[in-house]
Amino acid sequence: MCTSLIYRDAAGKVYLGRTLELTMELPYQIVFFPKALAYKSRIEGHPDLEFTGNYAFIGITMPGRRPTPDNPLTYQDLKPLEGMNEQGLTFSLLSYPSAGGKQQSVETTAAVLSASDLGSWALSQFATVAQVRKALEDQPVLLEPLALLGGVESPFHYVVHDASGASLVVEFNLGKMSLYDNPVGVMTNGPEFPWHLTNLDNYTFLSNVDKTSAQFGDYHAVQPDSGIATAGLPASNTSVGRFVRAAYYAQFTEKAASPDEAVVTLAHVMNNFDRARGVTIDYPEEGGGHLEVAGLSSGSAEAYATEFTSWTNLSDLDRKLFHVRTYGSLNYSSFDLGVLSRGSDVGIMPISALKGGQTDATTHLQGTAQK
Repeated sequence: MCTSLIYRDAAGKVYLGRTLELTMELPYQIVFFPKALAYKSRIEGHPDLEFTGNYAFIGITMPGRRPTPDNPLTYQDLKPLEGMNEQGLTFSLLSYPSAGGKQQSVETTAAVLSASDLGSWALSQFATVAQVRKALEDQPVLLEPLALLGGVESPFHYVVHDASGASLVVEFNLGKMSLYDNPVGVMTNGPEFPWHLTNLDNYTFLSNVDKTSAQFGDYHAVQPDSGIATAGLPASNTSVGRFVRAAYYAQFTEKAASPDEAVVTLAHVMNNFDRARGVTIDYPEEGGGHLEVAGLSSGSAEAYATEFTSWTNLSDLDRKLFHVRTYGSLNYSSFDLGVLSRGSDVGIMPISALKGGQTDATTHLQGTAQK
């Protein structure tokens, strides 16, 4: 459903690539959250957790509830699925169906953080992965039933990266939260993160060096083409297969000489995880699992579900540039967080407004600032 990875250029600067796959288009909003913004996280039975933003950030968000005429959506209702702050800290939410289960016991007098607000909290409060990890050791976090997903408890896990290349996985597995340092900088979906690392032990033979000839008895076999080095990579679009492929591309892709070249290189890498509609399909009777959003359908008359790449994001953690490409475009639109951070107003635009002809959408987003 999702693939994320970090890539480093020749100077060691860090870039993040991420795709999101679902069976339908959803009302994603691109939002600029200025610094000094007030936030409130609410879990029934506990006091609200209130905090003020130390840093501005940009994110691709989803509404946490349905709006009504009497209660329209505000920035508080827009939950980041992907984001980057002005310090180069990033946050990624990825599907993980095994998250729910018995959770830790927390005193009812304690203010807790809803997992739905992890993105806003991390991006607005912290500059580094180490700071996020330290804060999470003391801050209780609880899953909440999500009405938009039919009452399922936040079926996600979360990845945080910073400009040094440090990476942290925040994973709820059967209700228990664990914090894992991520030495490969790659994440997909289930099984749990330690399983993926163990599975990488099965791929120590991988190399980007083509072995173009071999001897079989008296026969000397020679490859007629290049590219045999990738023959051992998993071919499927499963979470397990994508994790191994992402680790391979992150490790072996040539290190670009400049930041602009690095972004282009990362875009080529992420093309390997770009899924067109119909490439894989699932019939209901086969038992395939997908995130379903209450009241929304794929809009397809087909009898099957097909996951496709709704959008791809490239984040330049050093220059604070945030690039987004939607399924309907071959081009990326870019947002300069440095420029946006000079403003003090929330900016909101639907991701559907990104048309392929735009390359720099910064001023477009500034024009949506809400006074």
